[in-house]
Amino acid sequence: MNLTPEQEQIGKDNFNEAVSFTRRDFLTTAAAAGTGLGATYFGYEELKGKPVKVGFIGTGDEGSVLITQHPPEYMEIVAIADLRPSNRHKAFHGHGNEHRVGLIKKLGAEKASKIKQYDDHKKLIAAKEELGLEAVVIAVPLSQHAPIAMAALDAGLHVLSEKLMAHNITECKQLIKKAKEKNLLLAVGHQRHYSVLYDNANQLVKTGLLGDIRHIRAQWHRNNSFPGRDSWRKRVPKEDEKALAQSVQEYGYDNMDELINWRLYNKTGGGLMAELGSHQLDACSIFLGKVHPLAVQGYGGKNFYGVKGIGSKDKQEDDREIDDHVYVTFEFPGPHYDAETNPRDICIVTYSSINTNRWEPYGETVLGSRGTLIMKTEKEALLFKEASPSTGGGGPDQRLWVIKSSDGSGPVLDAYETTAPSAAASDTTKAMGDEISRGYTEEMEHFCHCIRTDNHSDPKDGGLKCNGTVAMADAIMALTSNLAMKHKVRIEFKPEWFDPESPATPEADFAEKLA
Repeated sequence: MNLTPEQEQIGKDNFNEAVSFTRRDFLTTAAAAGTGLGATYFGYEELKGKPVKVGFIGTGDEGSVLITQHPPEYMEIVAIADLRPSNRHKAFHGHGNEHRVGLIKKLGAEKASKIKQYDDHKKLIAAKEELGLEAVVIAVPLSQHAPIAMAALDAGLHVLSEKLMAHNITECKQLIKKAKEKNLLLAVGHQRHYSVLYDNANQLVKTGLLGDIRHIRAQWHRNNSFPGRDSWRKRVPKEDEKALAQSVQEYGYDNMDELINWRLYNKTGGGLMAELGSHQLDACSIFLGKVHPLAVQGYGGKNFYGVKGIGSKDKQEDDREIDDHVYVTFEFPGPHYDAETNPRDICIVTYSSINTNRWEPYGETVLGSRGTLIMKTEKEALLFKEASPSTGGGGPDQRLWVIKSSDGSGPVLDAYETTAPSAAASDTTKAMGDEISRGYTEEMEHFCHCIRTDNHSDPKDGGLKCNGTVAMADAIMALTSNLAMKHKVRIEFKPEWFDPESPATPEADFAEKLA
């Protein structure tokens, strides 16, 4: 649904109004707290003791975002490692935009000059004692997540790895087992677990304001059809070619193109579901109580780059292996689902990712029987009341208030004819900060906090909110949807896939059935 600017503003005001009502005491504390927002919202304290000494392995697209967002009060970067000279240069000097400013601008030239540089992660890990290294942050091509994380754990280092957790579920389970054996932290960067915006939105869902949720629609649409707009197809820098052309195979890549454009190939990447869809499905599962899905089916294809005559300047079929359009449907259990007695208590989650149109921004729309929640680009949340059949109150043009229900069951939405938001709505904005954080900083703060407090416990007890077990569930959703699209079947998820102690995995089951 395309909303007018006026309707969008009403939706934002409605969201702030509802959050203000449902979290009034909490927001008052958050606004007055001397600690950072993450510490207040997610229950950890400012770091006691010295910042954790960390090495960054991988300083490309995502690694440079993490470097820019890293919290110096919690984390001291003592070294970086990247195979590519161009990435190492950018780690210090930035990528030319505000989201990737580089270490010199972030820390100052003098402090940045003390950070060691390595052209191989093995050298960085081997220098653990010299550096005083305690942990690593890993942001490398997907196929290398598990091997590098395993090497770091073996060396006694805590690990924060970018998503997806690993290239397959067997690797996920091996990492969880290794971290447990070594008594080390294993965190994975699904940053919505540390987004203040999503935390407040999820609070509205948990209070029941949206009513009965039967459908969530999620998407991440981009348009790479214009010449020069393919964000996943990049040229090989000359300095990287010169440095690595003769040695790239030592690091698990067939050639330089596979290293630079790893997202395009099955051997090195996981396609749109791993890189983009995993974020959306993670958000949807959070809204549904972090439950595991029941089944998935879908379609994926090279509907643009696979068509001769378009998508390639030489008019030949593009050599990428991943799909450029995916459409999947997940079945999630409702709050009263039971396979035997209540099998129809289902919530459907649909997800699409395309490369030829960006009319809709990426995000999620939660459709409830009493209200609609729209999450846009991780920076905005809009809330609308479902129009009442008796009074007609509600819809995109009406402001809402949260009131106590007449039967005492909890808060409910009500709509009023007015043009101005209540004063309380502005309190939410103040308590969330002037600029909405996507959660990168907060996830790194909490990672360091858990290291310093030796907290390896369950998220419910204040431990890592996206530990190995939680992140493995996200990987299972993304990679199983790839299997469903590849083999054109509906796949029912098995509980043992989600059990770190079980050797069962979706890829193993399909290797037996479809070999």
